[in-house]
Amino acid sequence: MKTFNRRQALQTMAAGAAAGALAGRRALAGAARPNIIFILTDDHRYDAFGFMDKPWLKTPNLDRIAAEGAHFKNSFVTTSLCSPSRASFLTGRYAHCHGVMNNLTPWRDSNVTFLEILHGQGYDTAFIGKWHMPGKGVPDLAGQGKADRMVSFNFVGGQGVYNDCPLVVDGKDTKRKGYITDVLTQYALEFMNRPRSRPFCLYLSHKAVHYDFVPPDKYKGALKDAPLHEMEQNERDYPMGLIHVPQLAKFKEGQQGYYEALMGVDDSVGAVLKFLDDKGLAENTLIVYAGDNGYAWGEHGLIDKRYAYDESMRIPHLMRYPRLVPGGGKAVDQMVLNIDLNPTILSAAGVAVPTAVQGKSCLELVQGKSDQWRASFLYEYFKDPGFPHPPIRAVRTEDWKLVTYPGSEKRFPDEMYHLAADPAERHDLAADPAAAGKKAELAAELKRLIEETAC
Repeated sequence: MKTFNRRQALQTMAAGAAAGALAGRRALAGAARPNIIFILTDDHRYDAFGFMDKPWLKTPNLDRIAAEGAHFKNSFVTTSLCSPSRASFLTGRYAHCHGVMNNLTPWRDSNVTFLEILHGQGYDTAFIGKWHMPGKGVPDLAGQGKADRMVSFNFVGGQGVYNDCPLVVDGKDTKRKGYITDVLTQYALEFMNRPRSRPFCLYLSHKAVHYDFVPPDKYKGALKDAPLHEMEQNERDYPMGLIHVPQLAKFKEGQQGYYEALMGVDDSVGAVLKFLDDKGLAENTLIVYAGDNGYAWGEHGLIDKRYAYDESMRIPHLMRYPRLVPGGGKAVDQMVLNIDLNPTILSAAGVAVPTAVQGKSCLELVQGKSDQWRASFLYEYFKDPGFPHPPIRAVRTEDWKLVTYPGSEKRFPDEMYHLAADPAERHDLAADPAAAGKKAELAAELKRLIEETAC
């Protein structure tokens, strides 16, 4: 794998722009370049939608995107932790390549984002919301000429707060009162409503639904009688992360706030959809909605993310683009990853994808045209100072999963699950002599993926 830096990416983009634009025009039947909106939430479980057998959870606007577009039923992150995953969405790269391997390792200015590339190819671009990647403060993408607008949290660690959150707007400290989901939505609407002659790309990154799960006032108490998750029996000696302690003490209360905060996010999505409808932009706007990682609410006796169980690494992922998916209601079963967002967005814009990007465009998947797709993928988790979770390397196929804990094998022996027969991952087959052949096969595939994604 080639080393990825800004100069190489921009050279690749410039050299391939004409070919990329031609491919994009062919894929989109000659349509004008679309507006692009990516909406990212924090810690949103893959199944936390009203349309996914949760009639008590009111998410009509997110449900609408699924009904009018595509639902990626098997979407995953390559690292289930905020900062690494966010860097992977932006760059299309694994954490061991973009360098943001935990919540403390800094963002590399040499990393190239799809926002920067689109900005250089004639798009008005904005990043609004939670950046949450360490470095020398919040980057001023607008001031650096990499975007037209940059709004983020003026907070060490980038978590922000739910009410009256201090912000940095285009490099300047700014105070703006209100509930943060609503505030960020207003910034997004202001950006989209700017007079322009070029298409726009908006990255709207919410704080919600991260701990401490504060919902907007209008939804507080709305789900007090909802059938929430139960804590399962702890099957292994898992160390509880520091953030787990207050969550465990208020397990039911935390869940209620979590889902009520999500309904506030749905309102934000509704405001974006209404803007597009009112302005006549819906037909030629690509909307992608996703979560930065999954979230366990009691499965395996765990709260939070990080581990390689599906509740942790599987994410919500929706797409709507009427010109590409007319009629909507498309369910995509193939395994897609957060590193696929970058090439998907660039391809939709008709821009060449840099060769060092490790993901794949999902556009053909939603059209049912891709006969060849990934049969497995690498999951990785690196030591995060302050949290006692062990490093992880795992391989997941459509039917199987092998999880390894490099350097911690004595306390954490390998785990292996037959997902086709055991989707809840309750029956560990790693030590079963009858499954030794399958374990060897998966171990070989894990080794191959590690080598293939080297950089």
